[in-house]
Amino acid sequence: MPILKTLFISLMLFANHANAQMSERFDEYELHYSFVNTTFLSPEIAAQYQITRGKRHGILMLSLRRHQEGIDGTQPSAMNVSGTTSDLIRKDELNFREIREDGAVYYIAPFKFINEEFRHFYIDFQAAGDDRTYSHHLEHQMYINE
Repeated sequence: MPILKTLFISLMLFANHANAQMSERFDEYELHYSFVNTTFLSPEIAAQYQITRGKRHGILMLSLRRHQEGIDGTQPSAMNVSGTTSDLIRKDELNFREIREDGAVYYIAPFKFINEEFRHFYIDFQAAGDDRTYSHHLEHQMYINE
């Protein structure tokens, strides 16, 4: 199984055990998201995906799944995605990069944070082939992992 897919699935399973809802439904689409402190990534994985590791560096990982009538389960969906992240002092653009692995589509965006701060993420996305744009606000407290 590809490395990023394994990481994403592991994070989703961990989040579910922690009672943290890590997805939201938008009509027939389901947006999955997770926040990762980059020190959690091995140097090899970070290098493979060109991710900067550091105790104050995080990544937001997104994946969009489409529910289709008459089909069990969901299908991965590409999307156009943009967003910003902010704290009490500053606001930064999120630069998403698409990664396709083994039939899955992921979007990752790096960001910096201060220990124990709440980060706000404002996401706009549009599924490929759909003219509707959805907006979503996420809030997450980040911790330095030493």
